Amino acid sequence: MLNNSPFQAAAIVRSRMPANFQPRVALVLGSGLGVLAEQMQDAVAIGFDELPGFPISTVHGHAGQLVMGTLSGVQVVCLKGRGHFYEGYGMGVMTSAVRTLKLLGVEMLFVTNAAGSLRTEVDAGSLVVLNDHINFLPGTPMIGPNDERFGPRFFSMANAYDAELRKLLQATAADKSITLHEGVYIAYPGPNFETPAEIRAFGRLGADVVGMSVVPEVVPARHCGLKVVGVSVITNLAEGLSPFPLSHEQTLKYAAIGAESLIKLILAFLENVAKTPAPKA
Repeated sequence: MLNNSPFQAAAIVRSRMPANFQPRVALVLGSGLGVLAEQMQDAVAIGFDELPGFPISTVHGHAGQLVMGTLSGVQVVCLKGRGHFYEGYGMGVMTSAVRTLKLLGVEMLFVTNAAGSLRTEVDAGSLVVLNDHINFLPGTPMIGPNDERFGPRFFSMANAYDAELRKLLQATAADKSITLHEGVYIAYPGPNFETPAEIRAFGRLGADVVGMSVVPEVVPARHCGLKVVGVSVITNLAEGLSPFPLSHEQTLKYAAIGAESLIKLILAFLENVAKTPAPKA
């Protein structure tokens, strides 16, 4: 039986949209990054608890709201918070939410998250644009019956993090004198932090940053044809690379520091998006 939650949620969102509102960009705001939604003009917020298929977050720093409005002249939809595999929802924790965004007509998904760095030169407060990922979660969101209304059974992940959008983001960062590293994200189930041995193994696999999210959004986004751009805010060096013990408090503290640069970057990126014509439906 196919899940109609995305259609039900999209209908609710449309009923609350401002007049002539057509979002181009969707943003997923990770730990400590929800402050960006507060900068939106003419914002309308809807709690995840009002939207069928949306996860109710149990994590401090994830508000659980869909907020729509205008940023840098672009109409956007923000997910202020997200669901995680470790909360017990399963790998499909974000699939309905992402499909709802697709039904609302967005052309790209900009995912942000807090992550640990496997490179000592990329320390807390740094920004890393993602160019690929390694999925260390148990399975993928697409396990089970395929919903042909959104995409094919088998689909490519070759350009999961869109190369053109990444170039635009890198050019934007250079123009604003923001240091933007590039790397591969590895998804770890959590909620415990990784062991030093796991971090050493991940480094040998080719990972640059590690976190507990992103993949559950990116896979369904690519399945339904959304372009993806992703940025990790580094909150710590990964376990075994620093003498400091890891904690969620530390994550929120450095996410807030990195968020300052990320907000500046996203606002400038959206200005550049506004200069490009929206693709024809």
